[in-house]
Amino acid sequence: MDDTPANHHNDDLTALLAEVAHQTSNGVVITDTQRRVRWVNGAFEQLTGFRLGEIHGRRPGEFLTGPDTDTAIRQAVESGTGFDKDILAYRRNGTTLWLRAVCNPISPGTSGNGGFMAVLIDVTQRKELERRLKITSSVFERSQDAIIISDADNRIIDVNPAFTSITGYTREEAIGNNPNMLSSGRQGPEFYRSLWRALHEQNFWRGEIWNRRKSGEEYPEFLSITRVQLDEPGEHYYVASFSDITALKNHAEELERAAHYDDLTGLPNRQLMVTRLKREMDHSDLSQQPLAVCYLDLDGFKAINNQVGQGLGDRALVTIANRLRLAVRSDDTVARVGGDEFVLLLRNVDDERVYQRILNAVRQPLSVGPTTANITGSMGITVYPNDSSDGERLVRHADQALYSAKEKGRNNYHFFDPTLDENLQQRRQQITELARAIREDEFELHYQPQLQLRDSAVIGVEALVRWQHPDKGLLAPGQFLPYIEGSHLEERFGQWVLRHALAQQAEWSKAGLPLGMSINISAAHLLAPGFSRFLGRYLTDHPGLDPALITLEILESTALDDMQRASQVIHECRDLGVQIALDDFGTGFSSLSYFRSLPVDVIKIDKSFILRMLEDDSDRAIVESVIYMAQRFNRTVLAEGVETDRHGEVLATLGCDQIQGFGVARPMPAEKTAQWVRQWQARNPLTVPAFVQGSQ
Repeated sequence: MDDTPANHHNDDLTALLAEVAHQTSNGVVITDTQRRVRWVNGAFEQLTGFRLGEIHGRRPGEFLTGPDTDTAIRQAVESGTGFDKDILAYRRNGTTLWLRAVCNPISPGTSGNGGFMAVLIDVTQRKELERRLKITSSVFERSQDAIIISDADNRIIDVNPAFTSITGYTREEAIGNNPNMLSSGRQGPEFYRSLWRALHEQNFWRGEIWNRRKSGEEYPEFLSITRVQLDEPGEHYYVASFSDITALKNHAEELERAAHYDDLTGLPNRQLMVTRLKREMDHSDLSQQPLAVCYLDLDGFKAINNQVGQGLGDRALVTIANRLRLAVRSDDTVARVGGDEFVLLLRNVDDERVYQRILNAVRQPLSVGPTTANITGSMGITVYPNDSSDGERLVRHADQALYSAKEKGRNNYHFFDPTLDENLQQRRQQITELARAIREDEFELHYQPQLQLRDSAVIGVEALVRWQHPDKGLLAPGQFLPYIEGSHLEERFGQWVLRHALAQQAEWSKAGLPLGMSINISAAHLLAPGFSRFLGRYLTDHPGLDPALITLEILESTALDDMQRASQVIHECRDLGVQIALDDFGTGFSSLSYFRSLPVDVIKIDKSFILRMLEDDSDRAIVESVIYMAQRFNRTVLAEGVETDRHGEVLATLGCDQIQGFGVARPMPAEKTAQWVRQWQARNPLTVPAFVQGSQ
C-alpha cells in the first residue's frame, strides 16, 4: 500500500469532495459508462423520492426523465462531452419538477471509461415564473384592451399594441410621456384629485372617462388603474387598462333615441324637450343668462302635405329639421313636438338676428317631388326668466306668441310679453299705418349724388326713402324702416321703392339727364319669388332706360344669409343688364370668397370705416385692403361717408374709384337733385377737392 504524502493528499481531497456531494442541496448522480446509476446523494433522494437501493444499476431515463433525456446522456457519453440543459423530471410519486442538469464526464478525454456525473438543480419555481411571465406577456401583447405601465413618477415605460390601435400613438411616441397626453379636457381637476386619492388609499380606481386620440377625436373609455407595490420600499408602478366603449355608448344612445327622439327627423321629441327645458331653466338660474323658448310652425305646410302626399311631405320635414339643427348652436335644442311644429331652446341669445336666421333657414327653396316649394315659418318666443313661468307655461306662452307672429304675415317672429305686450300693439298700429302710407303714396325718394374721383364727374345718385307723414312731417328711414323689416309689408315696400326710382330715372333720361340710379334692395325683397321677373317687367315699362345705369345695392349680410340663392337671383338680374353693388362692405362676415364668387360689380365701403380712416390706422388699413382686393378682382370701389376734401384726397391716392357723402351733397328731392347735377356739370370741376366747394 502506497503511503506517500501525495496519496494522503488525494485521499483527503476525495473525502472532501465526497462530503461536498453529500452536503450540497443540489442532487448528484454518478453513472458508469453504460449510463447505469452507481451513486446518488441525499439531495437527489429528497428531490426525486427515489432511494439509491431501488435505482442502482438502472438508467435515469428509465425512472426519472424519459427516453429523450436518456438519449441526450447517451450522446454525451459517446462523444465524451457533457451537457447543460433544463429537463422535465418525474418524482417517485408521479409529480413533475424541472431540473437544471449539468452533466460532465468523470474522466474527460477517456470517453467510455470513467462514466458521468450529473448535478441536478431544482429550477421548478424559475420555470413556473417564466411560464407565468410568458402568459402575462402574451396577454399584454394580445389583449384587446389597451394597457399602460408607468413608473412611480407616472411616466410611461411600456404600452401594448391595443394601446396603439385605440389611441393612434405608437409605443415609441408614448414611452417617457405622462398618460395625460390622452386627456380630452372634459374632466376637471376635482375628478383627477378623486382618482389619485383612491389610488393612494385603495391602490385601485375604476370608472368611465373621456380621452382624446392622436387624431384629436374624443372617445369614451372604461378605465381601470392598479397601483402595484414591489418588495423594495417605496418602489411601485401603475398598470392601467382601458377599452373603447364608443360602441356601447352608441347602443345606449340608440335605446335612448327610441324613447326620446322623433323617428322621422331624429330630433328630440316632446318628452325629451320637457326634460331639457327643466335643465336649461336650471342652467339659466345658475348662469344668470336668458333662455329663449321658441315655438315654430310651418306656414301652410298641411296644404302642401295634402298636395304632394305624405311621403314627399315627410322628406320635406326631414330637410327642414336638418336646416334648423344647423341654424343653432350645439348646446341649443331643436325638438319636433307635432306634425309641422318645432320647439327651440336657445341659450343666451343677445341678437334678434338669430331668430331671423332660423326663419331664413326654413324659407330656403325646397325640392318637393317635381316642383320647388318656398316654405316659410312663423315663430313665437318667450324669454326666461323675464317670463318666470314654469316649463309648461313657457311653451304655452311661446305658442300664444306664435299666433301673434302669424298675424304679421309669413316668415315672422313675435315675443311674448308677460306684462301686457304693449310693443305688439304699438307695432300692429305702426304696421297698419305704414300699409296705409303705401296705399296713399306718402313715401318719397330723396337722392344723394355719387362722383367719380378721377375727374369729379357725377356718375349717378342713390335713392333714399323718406316718409312724408301727414301729422309728424318728414320722417327719416330710421323712424319707420325697422317696423317694415321682417313684416309682411317688406316686399310691397321694396316694390314701391324700385318702381318709383326707375320711373324718376326714366323721367330724368327723357329730360336729357341720364343718371345712374342706385337702389337699395332688402334681403326679403331680393329673395322673394319672382324678383327678377318683376324687375324685367319694370324695365319693359321704361324702354328708354339703359339697364347698365341701374345698380341694385344689396347688403353684404343678405348674400351671406343665403349665398347660393342670392347668387342665382343676382345672376338673373345681371342678365337683364343691371349692375350689382355689395353695400356696407366690411360690416358683415366678409372674406375673399365673396370677392371671388359673388357676381357683383361694385363694392361699397361702409361709411363707418371712411369716417374714422384719417384718425384710426386700423380703419385706414381696412379701407386700403378692400380697395386693393377689389382692384385685384376687377371690381369698382365706392366709398360712403365722405365728408371732407381730405377724405377725398386720401381715397384718390389709395385708388378708390367713386365717392358719396355729405361732403359731396346731402340727399335731396328729385327736382333739387336735377338742378344740383346741372350746376355741378356746368362748373366742370377738375380737381378732387372741387366736390367740397361745389357742396357749399
